[in-house]
Parts: sequence; structure tokens; C-alpha cells
Amino acid sequence: MYIIAGLGNPGKEYEGTRHNVGFMVIDALSKKLGIEVSRLKFKSLMGEGHFKGEKVILLKPQTFMNLSGEALYDAVNFYKIPLENVIVVYDDKDLEVGKIRIRRKGSSGGHNGMNSIIYLLNSEDFPRVRIGIGKPEDGDLVRHVLGRFSDEEKKVIDEAVERAAEAVIDIMENGIEHAMSRFNG
Repeated sequence: MYIIAGLGNPGKEYEGTRHNVGFMVIDALSKKLGIEVSRLKFKSLMGEGHFKGEKVILLKPQTFMNLSGEALYDAVNFYKIPLENVIVVYDDKDLEVGKIRIRRKGSSGGHNGMNSIIYLLNSEDFPRVRIGIGKPEDGDLVRHVLGRFSDEEKKVIDEAVERAAEAVIDIMENGIEHAMSRFNG
């Protein structure tokens, strides 16, 4: 069984923002895996389905980014699954736009959603797929992460979202080492 959580902020005003690339990946996975993400449970929009005989839970926490851990904590405790089967997908300002980085575990890197998850799960030992959103040119991080991609960036991000969804599927199918060697660039 896998829980895949894509981080973002709920609400129409946040759709398409840099901070919501995690939600975008969940939407892509929803299409690829045929799992509808529409039920409200675990403070998240969620969907359940199967991939190659494994149960898969897709989550889009509705707690706002900085409280993402509340949603994931509830789901992990309910299903009692090992943390190595919890995959978190989120934006990373320290990676250039569209770059994907997969890690088996690690710190939050200053990402508040990840801070919340690490704190509430009491562990850094879970896989993550980070998608680069680039650094703000003017130094205003809040405006940057809550801002939208330029037309040029949008093309790159759309491709990155598809690749990130493929990376998550690769993790489930072939393991994290395989996915890291295939997608980390």
C-alpha cells in the first residue's frame, strides 16, 4: 500500500501557483492511475485505487501548506503503513524550474509543509519527490511561491508534473533507487 500526498493550498485562488505543484502531480496521477480524487477524508481530498495489486491512496491536504502534516498524520495512522510507502510531492525553491529531485529521506529544506509533516510523523524517513520552482528574482519568497508561472515556465512545469507523476509510479513499480537513477538530473 502507498500513500501519495501532493502538497499545496486549497482554493481556486491558489490553483496554478508555484506552491501547488504537488496538487498538480496528484491530478496527473489521478488521470494516469484512474483514481478519482474527490472524497473528503483525513483533512484532504482523497482517492483510493489500485496499481499492480497495491492499494494506492492519493491525497491533496486541504489544511493549507503549513499544516500539511495534520492530514498526512491522520492518513498514516489510519492505514498504519510504513513511512517508506508514504511519498510526498512538493515544490522546491532551491531547484531550477522544472527540475525533479527524488530522495529516500531528508530534512525539510526550510519548506513549511515538510516541516509540519516531519514534526507530526516524528521522522524524516519517507520518500519525497521535489519539483523545482526556482528562486524569486526580487527576494520576496511569499509572493514567489504564491505566484503563477510565466508562460515559458508553465510549459516546463507541465512537463515536470508529468515526469514527477511518472517518477512516483516508478517508485511504486521499481523502487526508489531505480526512480532516483532515472529521474534525478
